[in-house]
Amino acid sequence: MKALVLSGGSGTRLRPLSYSLPKQLLPIANRPILEYALDAIQRLGVTEIGIVIGTPDSEIPASIGDGSRWDTPITYIHQDRPGGLAHAVRTAQPFLGSDDFVMYLGDNVMPSGLEQIATEFGRWRPSAQLAAHKVPDPGNFGVVELDEKRRVVRLVEKPSDPRSDLALIGVYFFTPAIHEAIASIRPSARGELEITDAVQWLLEQGRTVRVVEYDGYWKDAGQPDDLLECNRRLLSDLSSDIAGTVDAASRIGPQVVIEAGARIERSRVEGPAIIGTGTVIEDSHIGPYTAIGRDCVLRRSRVADSILLDRVSVVQVSALYGSLIGRRASIVGGTGAEAGHRLLVGDDAAIEVAA
Repeated sequence: MKALVLSGGSGTRLRPLSYSLPKQLLPIANRPILEYALDAIQRLGVTEIGIVIGTPDSEIPASIGDGSRWDTPITYIHQDRPGGLAHAVRTAQPFLGSDDFVMYLGDNVMPSGLEQIATEFGRWRPSAQLAAHKVPDPGNFGVVELDEKRRVVRLVEKPSDPRSDLALIGVYFFTPAIHEAIASIRPSARGELEITDAVQWLLEQGRTVRVVEYDGYWKDAGQPDDLLECNRRLLSDLSSDIAGTVDAASRIGPQVVIEAGARIERSRVEGPAIIGTGTVIEDSHIGPYTAIGRDCVLRRSRVADSILLDRVSVVQVSALYGSLIGRRASIVGGTGAEAGHRLLVGDDAAIEVAA
């Protein structure tokens, strides 16, 4: 079995960060989102991984590499336009050949893994097997409708009047039958080849389609608040590991990772939190659920429940919370009353806020 990971989206909901970095490379607990997907896929024992990227100059190949970290070869597949999930499968057909495959949307976070779903697919080998999860807002997703015997009867993409709260969550297992289905459908009203239409075609042809309800943690990390929620969830699993330097005047709580080369002076770090290599923290308070990247500088500041990418500088800021700060951004406190700040800042920004 092969794997197909879709990482070609433009990430409009995560701008300005996604202007300069593919959303799948945005970090959660100091690792790119995409790496968590590859971890889950590698545990399934797939023979090859194809990653669909949107542009030939994407940063993804340089960041992820050839697959040696996962002991599985990776092939990069260029999708020339965002034509829908089924279009991505059609683009990848030369790579997929006649193999069964798992398709995984690269901005999904599922730390509990895919083993249960893969086991079900191997047992029954339906033409398509879908992972679904109950959601409060099914109109924002592809929805699975079941009959009284919990058999799949219909799939609808982002229905205005959902008849089910079971949403497709971005993990699909297919046999090669899906290629025939994709060749038989037309673009939807929004001009895309929908994977839901292809699976619906399989149903109408009498092919077997199964659904597995995934009951673990799942999040589509496509918006700032979702990214921060995933960060909180993954940081909550941390075990303490102090490899950097901590002076006697600092206080480090439980579930804190301080990577080699980081330096903490006269500061307090509450867990769960992770401090990247080369980062310097002086006279500051790092609150829980904070992930700070490599080579950052924080002085006389308080930061909590935030993600700071590499080489960020935060100086004399009284309270930064619920924030996403892009690479090389500089946040400097000016004069003014005590205040807290919640920021979404892209790469290379320079901002002055009330100290």
